[in-house]
Amino acid sequence: MGHNHSQGNQDCFFDDEHKDVHDNKTTHHHHHHDHGDLWGWRLGVSIFLNVIITVSQVIGGIMSGSVALMTDALHNFSDVISLVISFIANKLTLKGPTISKTYGYKRAEILAAFINSATLIGIAIFLIFEAITRFTNPLSIKADIVIWFALASIVINFLSVVILHKNSKENMNVRSAYLHLLTDVMTSVAVMVGGVMMKYYGAFWVDSTLSLLIAFYLIYSSYHLLVESAKVLMQFTPDAIDIEVVSNKISDIDGVENLHHLHVWQLDDKRYMLEAHLELSTNMKISDFQEILHTIEVILKEFGIFHFNIQPELNRCKNKEDLIARG
Repeated sequence: MGHNHSQGNQDCFFDDEHKDVHDNKTTHHHHHHDHGDLWGWRLGVSIFLNVIITVSQVIGGIMSGSVALMTDALHNFSDVISLVISFIANKLTLKGPTISKTYGYKRAEILAAFINSATLIGIAIFLIFEAITRFTNPLSIKADIVIWFALASIVINFLSVVILHKNSKENMNVRSAYLHLLTDVMTSVAVMVGGVMMKYYGAFWVDSTLSLLIAFYLIYSSYHLLVESAKVLMQFTPDAIDIEVVSNKISDIDGVENLHHLHVWQLDDKRYMLEAHLELSTNMKISDFQEILHTIEVILKEFGIFHFNIQPELNRCKNKEDLIARG
C-alpha cells in the first residue's frame, strides 16, 4: 500500500456473480449454456422457415410481376442473413474466455446486432430507389399470386416471431432477429392488403407505394438498434449510468479524496464495467483500503456494475474536477 500505483482489483467480491468466468462447472455457467442452446435452436428453426419464405416469395414475385412481393422477399433474405449471423454469434458467445481472448466472445452478439440493423437500412434504401423507378414504369400485376404468397409469409413469419418472442426481451442479438421477423409479418400483411386492392380495384400503384412504406419502416425500426449497438461497440458510457452520480457517491466515502480517470462501459447486453483511479485522503493499511473497496462494491451494485478495477493513489490528483482521463 506504500506505493501509489498499487492495483486494487475487486474481482474477488464478485465471484458469485461471475463464476462462469473462473469455473466452467458452476451452476451459473450451465444455466447460461442452456439458455444459449435454446436460443440457438430457436434461431435455427427461424433460419429454416425464412429460407422457405424467401425462395417462395422470389418465385411468386417473378410470376406475379410484383415489386412489393420481391421487396418482401428481399426483406426475408436479409432476415436469413441476419439470423445466420445471430446464430453464429450465439455459438461464439457460449465459448469461455482464453488467454488470448480474456473476455471470450461476449461482444459477438452486439456486433451481430450492429451488422443486422445496418444491413437492413442499406436494403431499405435500395428498395426506395426500386419503388421510385417502378412508379415511372408501372406494370400489370397478377394479384392472386401476390395475395397467396403474402399470406404464406404471414403465417410462417408469425411462427418465427412466437418462437423468439421470450428471448427477445433478454438479449440484444435475439432482439435484432426478432425485430426483423416482426417487421416481416407487418410488411407481408401490407403486401397482402395491396394484393387485394390490385385484384378488386386495379390499383397497381399500390404495389410501389407499399414498397416505399415498407422501406421507410425498415429504416425507422432499425435505427434505434443500430445506434444502441454502436454505442456499446464504441464503449460509450451506458445510458442507464449517470457517471457523475457514481463518482459523487464514491467520493463521499470516508477516506476517499476523489475519483478520477473514471471509465464506465458496457461489455455486452447485461455487463457494465468500471475502472478508475481513487485518490485517498491519507496513507492507510491494505485492510482499511479493503473496507473502502467493499463499500464501493455495494454502491456499484446499485447501478448494475458487477466488475470494477480501482487503482488507489495518494497525493497524485487533488483536482476533483478531473473526472475522466484527458489524454
